[in-house]
Amino acid sequence: MSWLTDHNGAVIIDNAVYVGGRRAAHPETLEQTFETLEAVGGSMAWIGLYRPTPEEMAEVAQEFKLHDLAVEDAINAHQRPKMERYDETLFTVLRPARYVDETETVEFGELHIFTGPNFVVTIRHAETAGVGLVRKRLEADSDLLGLGPDAVLYALLDRVVDDYKPVVAGLENDIDEIEDQLFANDQAVSRRIYELTREVLQFQRAVHPLTRLIETLEAGFGERENDIELQRRLRDVHDHIEHIVSRADSFRDILQNALVLDGTLTSNRQNETSLAQNEQVKRISSWAAIFFAPSLVAGIYGMNFRGMPELEWAYGYPYALGLMVVAGFILWLIFKRKQWL
Repeated sequence: MSWLTDHNGAVIIDNAVYVGGRRAAHPETLEQTFETLEAVGGSMAWIGLYRPTPEEMAEVAQEFKLHDLAVEDAINAHQRPKMERYDETLFTVLRPARYVDETETVEFGELHIFTGPNFVVTIRHAETAGVGLVRKRLEADSDLLGLGPDAVLYALLDRVVDDYKPVVAGLENDIDEIEDQLFANDQAVSRRIYELTREVLQFQRAVHPLTRLIETLEAGFGERENDIELQRRLRDVHDHIEHIVSRADSFRDILQNALVLDGTLTSNRQNETSLAQNEQVKRISSWAAIFFAPSLVAGIYGMNFRGMPELEWAYGYPYALGLMVVAGFILWLIFKRKQWL
């Protein structure tokens, strides 16, 4: 990957002029690119920029007559996936994504693409080699690159959609692990479900708009006879994105069900704990009552009132002991029948 800086300080990832699908010039500055584009008929410029500032975009915008609103979006970033047409220029926003296995998260980038009659301007807002790989692929296929800016837009879109497949696989693996955690009584599963749901929602926001975006491109390509091949290729990308959208939607449904199931299992565990505690309270209360009976008898006779006939009775002591045992036994039978013991 080549990194150039023009005299204004704009970071240029790659800068080339193509004729007939082949690289005809590799200008070192944007001025040379514009001059070559005007001098060589039937040529196409492809300029790759990385996080340009307003000043750095001004020269490109002025040369290719880019609309102010589109330029503002391209500079500010944080845009949703979309496609907007300004006269002969098409402004497309894509959200590349990759699955980070170490953190089990999805990392999103942002790619802005201006395509005109004889130029392509790609603006990256994240560290990714995707655009460079697409350029290499197209330069190795001059027939496809020879179809012009629309071919570049197709190839970039195809790459972004292909990169979604590992993301789907990573999310699917995480969901499988969550299902195992649910029935293993893992206390951390609730937080993981929430975090994974957030990742899936962000992924949905990146992929859902692409269905309509591709349909719009298919319709546009179908209006020109020389773009029949691109239309066929787009149908394949359309099939892939529909499958990815379907998987992303199913992930959200699964996670919602998992959250409900986790709540049910948590409630059941709490109920089981409460029942177990109730059983323990019953046992403790039962034995406390049983031991209280002898204490009550002993307490009564320990008051030593003169009017108590049992105090002078020869069998008073064994009588008191027997009363303690009988009272305790009767209570034990009562609690046993109630299944408190």
